[in-house]
Amino acid sequence: MTTLTSLPTLAAPRSTRRWLALSILALAQFLVVLDASIVNIALPVLGRQLGMDTAALAWVITAYVLAFGGLLLLGGRLADRYGHRRVFLIGTAGFVAASALAGLSVSSEMLLAARALQGVSAALLAPAALALLTQLFPDDAERTKALGVWGAVAGIGSAAGVLLGGVLTATLGWQSVFFVNVPVGALVLIAIPLLITRDGIRTPGRLDAAGAVTVTAALVALVGALSAVEQVGFVHPLPLGLLALALILGVAFVAIERRAAEPLVPLRVFRNRNLALGNIVMLLGGATMVALFFALSVYMQAVLGYDALTAGLTQLPLAGVLVIVAGGVPAVIARVGTRPVLIGALLVLAAGLLWLAASPADAAFLTHLLGPTLLIGIGLGGGVVATTQLAVDGVGGAEAGLAGGLVNTSQQIGGAIGLAVLGTVAGLRTAALSAEGASSAEALTGGFSWLFLAAAGLAVIGAGIVAVWRRD
Repeated sequence: MTTLTSLPTLAAPRSTRRWLALSILALAQFLVVLDASIVNIALPVLGRQLGMDTAALAWVITAYVLAFGGLLLLGGRLADRYGHRRVFLIGTAGFVAASALAGLSVSSEMLLAARALQGVSAALLAPAALALLTQLFPDDAERTKALGVWGAVAGIGSAAGVLLGGVLTATLGWQSVFFVNVPVGALVLIAIPLLITRDGIRTPGRLDAAGAVTVTAALVALVGALSAVEQVGFVHPLPLGLLALALILGVAFVAIERRAAEPLVPLRVFRNRNLALGNIVMLLGGATMVALFFALSVYMQAVLGYDALTAGLTQLPLAGVLVIVAGGVPAVIARVGTRPVLIGALLVLAAGLLWLAASPADAAFLTHLLGPTLLIGIGLGGGVVATTQLAVDGVGGAEAGLAGGLVNTSQQIGGAIGLAVLGTVAGLRTAALSAEGASSAEALTGGFSWLFLAAAGLAVIGAGIVAVWRRD
């Protein structure tokens, strides 16, 4: 029986300056993760200028993470097929161009199209970057350290997006949250060809286009169904029909993958139990993170009355503790193992979310928000690093792009589904409180409280799955 753990790694060194190359790859990954959250604080200003209501603003986030997550598997296979460095550079160039287009947007339609193009480009960039990392560091000990850096960057990008979004929006306008990607991406495009060797000769072969189209359509239908619930209710034909379509397409995708000569996702990869577990936990983690940062941004501005700059600066403690914890987690993992660290991190994250759910409509930052956000930072810092370590554990170079695509897919699809589901929970609770006569601030606070409680539940479920999951 062939498993991922038995596949050979690529022995040829890809760089003589591996850690510098890693820093540039991590910078590109930082942009990809950052872009899923940096827009959050700019949304109120952006919405006023482009005439977008709350539902449309949510799609500014969803258009990115859905295109990103829906095409990541294809991106991973393209990287394996045509070369990791080549596909990484193509994805980075596309991301830079789409970011410039987003910053130049003069209508909601133009912006949403640019966000979708950013997601498509990120789907090429991210799995190829993680595959290059595994080739740069074939030694297990060094790879663990490198993945610690990688996981830290992913977590920091989510947290720092809120901080940077506030600063940039307040000082340079909402367009700057997109334009900031352009010079950084240009640096990556210049540096990587100088630091990492060319890809070897690749045999094009056949791509599983049917699988890519089917899984992406299934995800779009699922997120559309979940998003429609808040507007028309659970039993309306629209969400029920979209949910049925998503289920049919999901079954079709599995059938296609079983029969395809060169499937988008060889189902045998899930025989690697660590890979399967890491992706399940990343799915839950992505749902928690995207919904959390979206809700925090709206809560601070719409309920507490913070301006964009203040709302961004309040995330600095969370980002700071996340950086510190993520940097120290690899050493802890080496001593006690990945699973204990991951369970502990998820439980700390849940505790922070439960504490945050108790925040009132007139919350003071030092009294009500600082403590829970510090706990959230600790949980995210440890959780992202440990989950990424699990998801690529034992993966050989021939499947590195696929593994990178899977873990990023799980995070982004989790984010899209989580925002739809938890946002619906918050919206329904807010509507119910408003109908009972609560003030706007009290109703919004009650809705966000339920969102944070649901997110805490996801973290606890993740910890429980890790605890009972059978090892290889």
